[in-house]
Amino acid sequence: MKINNKFQVLRNNMVQSQIIARNITDINVIKAMQKVPRHLFVDENYYNDAYSDYPLPIGFSQTISQPYIVALMTEELDLKKEDVVLEIGTGSGYQTAILAEIAKEVFTVEKINGLFKRAESILMNLNYKNIFFKNSDGYNGWVEKAPFDKIIVTAAPEDIPESLLDQLKDSGIMIIPLGTCGLSQSLFKVKKAGKKILKEEICGVSFVPLVKDDA
Repeated sequence: MKINNKFQVLRNNMVQSQIIARNITDINVIKAMQKVPRHLFVDENYYNDAYSDYPLPIGFSQTISQPYIVALMTEELDLKKEDVVLEIGTGSGYQTAILAEIAKEVFTVEKINGLFKRAESILMNLNYKNIFFKNSDGYNGWVEKAPFDKIIVTAAPEDIPESLLDQLKDSGIMIIPLGTCGLSQSLFKVKKAGKKILKEEICGVSFVPLVKDDA
């Protein structure tokens, strides 16, 4: 079996057993998860674990999220092909690629320079033309490109940053984990309706903290 075929088999098994079996039904999410080569976003030593049902280290005390969590967060965004998305925390770049398979444009912000450079290189080598990168503090979002239809945050602050709420369009959706690292955290769907902010708890999660520049 060629190496590419091997990983395609692992990818298909991941989608069937971890994604579809857990009631992810958005066909665009499923197709993206079947297509994107997750193993390329981890160190070569972890290639054979890349499609397993758990997160993996990517250096700099950061992780690539469990495949199901990536699928769940993406499905909860309710992405449309015309959406412009802000991602806070590029990390490995895998979630970025999943978003880019569905949305019109993805603006992704990563604070850690080493992760930023590596993810940018991987995604450019995969020939994504609709991803735009910024090496900056995620708390500030990307003011120049706001407002966004959707925002996804892949690290956990204690509370929703006001700057990100300001950059979300009216009727937009934000998916964000909230809580203290190592303690209780929950994933929330946040909807903006005029001056009202509606929060819906999705499930318990465990994410690295979202760190401010002045922290």
